[in-house]
Amino acid sequence: MLLSQLQVFLAVYEASSVTRAAASVGLTPGAVSQQLRALATHLGCELFARSGRRIVPTEEAHRFAAHARNILLQVRAAESEFAGDSAADTRPLHFATGATALIYRLGRPLRMLRKRFPGNEIHVTVAATEEIVAGLLSRRFDLGLISMPVAEERLTVLPLFEEELLGLRPRHGRAHSHGGRIARLEPRDLAEAPFLLYPRRSNMRAIIDSFFETIGIRPRITMEADDTEAIKRLVESGFGYSILPEFALRGQGRFIELFRVGEHRLVRRQALAMARTQYPRPLAETVARLIHAELARE
Repeated sequence: MLLSQLQVFLAVYEASSVTRAAASVGLTPGAVSQQLRALATHLGCELFARSGRRIVPTEEAHRFAAHARNILLQVRAAESEFAGDSAADTRPLHFATGATALIYRLGRPLRMLRKRFPGNEIHVTVAATEEIVAGLLSRRFDLGLISMPVAEERLTVLPLFEEELLGLRPRHGRAHSHGGRIARLEPRDLAEAPFLLYPRRSNMRAIIDSFFETIGIRPRITMEADDTEAIKRLVESGFGYSILPEFALRGQGRFIELFRVGEHRLVRRQALAMARTQYPRPLAETVARLIHAELARE
């Protein structure tokens, strides 16, 4: 029996899918199936049965999973005691983040990351929170920067910072810098305004929709777009109002006017997340701590 067979078995056991398990362990589906067959032959029992498109663990698999986890935990404990160096982990690290955070917040942390781990292969994927969460759970991503709240108990979450969401609308009259001034509007001022918002499926849109419900208006939505920069350009061009993250709006005063609604303050919370597991990857934990420390310095 090989440790790799135990790792493959648990990946399939947790994902109920050979394809997703293969992606998480860096093998082809064919190689995963071959290792499962070899393990089943060695144990002398069937571990999985097919049910439609899914594979379902047998009673023997449920019993064996506890043994496999204990064995891997012991191996991980021994490795940590005698190695303890995340830099020795040479497997590719997959990090996912939203575009706004990448552009406006992660410059310094990523530069520090490259200096700390110059020989490591690090992949950065830009995606929305809901895609990042799905990728973390399927083990496609090792670490993700997401917008909260996310109702998912299978994630380990490290809070980072709060970011205010501000309203923006085309500036009327002479174009000049607003000097940091943010206008104060009332809910009735937004009742008939056309809005350009993130798609309804997104986590950010859920936050914004909840805000509109709180202030008691139903916005007139004329367009939806995934891209923050695209929304900014459309607002500048006079196509409507929007609500965007504060960091994406710094220095944007010539053609747009920023606003808050009454005394309401709309914020989103950003956090680092990893799949909750009994044997987390030390390199991912080290990278999470580094990003957290660098953002705390700003």
